[in-house]
Amino acid sequence: MAIVYPETRQLPDKPDAKAPDGSDVRVLLNLPRGGMAHFELAAGRTSAAVTHKTVEEIWYFLGGRGQMWRKQGDQESVTDVLPGLCLTIPLGTHFQFRSLGDEPLAALGVTMPPWPPEGDAIPVTGIWEPSAE
Repeated sequence: MAIVYPETRQLPDKPDAKAPDGSDVRVLLNLPRGGMAHFELAAGRTSAAVTHKTVEEIWYFLGGRGQMWRKQGDQESVTDVLPGLCLTIPLGTHFQFRSLGDEPLAALGVTMPPWPPEGDAIPVTGIWEPSAE
């Protein structure tokens, strides 16, 4: 088994990528079985709804306020989100989120496995109209 050396990284000033849902992604660090990223959705924006083929996530909200819709099978819910709230997005969950208020909605996300490769997110029908890019 390969040795994984400890790493350290400061939150980048600029996003590394645009997620398929439309949020800005700043990739932090990865290990073979998981990773951490910073997700940010601009004030007043609504993400596209997606589900993942291989990734489960845990999100911890850092700033802003908004709502997260999650649907798994025939169960669905809308959760009000604000700093200090933590939630899960299990594999196969359809989800969509929106930023309400004057500041971006920001969250740390733990992704298992590490943040997904191109094509992992599948568009689904959400409950809100996504913001145009």
